[in-house]
Amino acid sequence: MKKPNSQALSLRVPEPSGRPGDPTDFSHLLMDPAGVVERPEVSTTPFDMRDHAFRLIRVLDDDGKAVGPWNPKLDAETMRRGLKAMILTRAFDDRMHRAHRQGKTSFYMKCTGEEAIAVAQGMILSREDMGFPTYRQQGLLIARGYPLATMMNQIYSNAEDPIKGRQLPIMYSAKDYGFFTISGNLGTQVPQAVGWAMASAYKGDDKIAISWIGDGATAEGDFHNALTFASVYRAPVILNIVNNQWAISSFQGIAGGLETTFASKAIGYGLPALRVDGNDFLAVWAATQWAEERARSNQGATVIELFTYRGAPHSTSDDPSRYRPADEHDKWPLGDPIARLKQHLIALGEWSDDQQTAAEAEAVEQVRAAGKESEAIGTLGQSRPSVKTMFEEVYATEDWRITEQRREVGV
Repeated sequence: MKKPNSQALSLRVPEPSGRPGDPTDFSHLLMDPAGVVERPEVSTTPFDMRDHAFRLIRVLDDDGKAVGPWNPKLDAETMRRGLKAMILTRAFDDRMHRAHRQGKTSFYMKCTGEEAIAVAQGMILSREDMGFPTYRQQGLLIARGYPLATMMNQIYSNAEDPIKGRQLPIMYSAKDYGFFTISGNLGTQVPQAVGWAMASAYKGDDKIAISWIGDGATAEGDFHNALTFASVYRAPVILNIVNNQWAISSFQGIAGGLETTFASKAIGYGLPALRVDGNDFLAVWAATQWAEERARSNQGATVIELFTYRGAPHSTSDDPSRYRPADEHDKWPLGDPIARLKQHLIALGEWSDDQQTAAEAEAVEQVRAAGKESEAIGTLGQSRPSVKTMFEEVYATEDWRITEQRREVGV
């Protein structure tokens, strides 16, 4: 029997601050000014630094100056290398997106606006360490000098595809570059990274692991299982949450982003958390350096929320104009990572607009040359790996069923 005067229950479905046609509104964002967040000692307990899960570490101010205790004080040459790698990453993305529209590949995903994350972290850590990326960390390979033509061969699934046609486009694998095979299943890379790090520690090795996950995928059980293991066993791993505001077509509030920060999810597991301006190359560098030192000194894992914005569609199958205001990316309050590092270098007298123009032209030419080399081998459907490769590298010793299947195919 219904109780008198009882209130009917209702279910809340989170909504973003704007939909197509609405004015862009970022007034709800929690952001500290550059330079005001203190830098704790690496040995600080997670409990004593829990406020860092709600603050925002920023180094570059609105005038392009590096300020505050998190300033990594990088030399100009390192910053120029980082800037050029970000420029090259964006040029690569642009060409591959056009290649999809031309029918040369079936799929592509850009990382526009997020370049500072993979590039800075790829420059800090060694290739001997293992990265467990998502599909938006192509900058990790590019910053480490992985051949662009080889990346394109994988995207085109042509005869020189290094993965021999066994993966979707953009799901690279490059062990020698510290790049673990990408999985299309959301969240799986995080427990893999923790397990790899645990194995490194168990063997008494000196290598650490690093993983990336999107804001939406933090709702997957794999993410929470990984945090439990990372905390209990003090795994030497850096766990990045790339909060780019949007999953495939749902905003970060669907994964709990309106209730609290994603970095704060670490608190319940007894892990230290940092919340970082993901469009600030220097802030990303400094936070990663802090977490790396903690991992290498046997103090365990760190969770880093990288606060950024996905400027491009989720993928070539996506149309963001259907679910968010058209000018959201242009009005993102933390700006563009390439423009901000450029501004900083110019303020230091270590860069110029002419050098920027030349670097952009050089990147376009470098990508064009790689495209010419790769497309000479073939784009989607023009050439493919040998059929016999499907039977190789399956078992250490060939199983009799593989032998029979190979015989049936005639290879």
